[in-house]
Amino acid sequence: MNYPITPAVRFLRERSIEFQPHVFEYVEKGGTRHSAEVLGVDEHTVIKTLVFETNEKKPLIVLMHGDCQVSTKALARHLNVKTVAPVSPEKASKPTGYLIGGTSPFGIKTKIPIYAEKTIFELKRIYINGGKRGFLIAIEPRVLRDVLQIKEVEIAVKE
Repeated sequence: MNYPITPAVRFLRERSIEFQPHVFEYVEKGGTRHSAEVLGVDEHTVIKTLVFETNEKKPLIVLMHGDCQVSTKALARHLNVKTVAPVSPEKASKPTGYLIGGTSPFGIKTKIPIYAEKTIFELKRIYINGGKRGFLIAIEPRVLRDVLQIKEVEIAVKE
């Protein structure tokens, strides 16, 4: 199967991490619902890579279930800061090196903190962005812990 060779793919290959590539037609504003439908999987197993910043303008990444939202209040409390807010697409690309809709936690340009919803690690398999729009990779969630410095949080709000 042909799939894009992105910084995320290079990162995983360098560490001999097994993954299954899934390439599909990207739909603007389709989000995780579209990805889940195309792959025939539960949206809860499709993990979003979201870029936020604190009131001190410090960027961070949050990995969240596709069918959940991030409670920015709970995240701010956890980080012990006043506020946390999503960043603009331009601001998200700068530290990650990826376009919105194609952001992967693997192979990011700048070292920034990565937080993951704790319940992600209860899943057998997750589908997470491979570094390009319309490209997800299937991996075991423990890989996140194995190769990234993940901090687990409980900040999910069901949609």
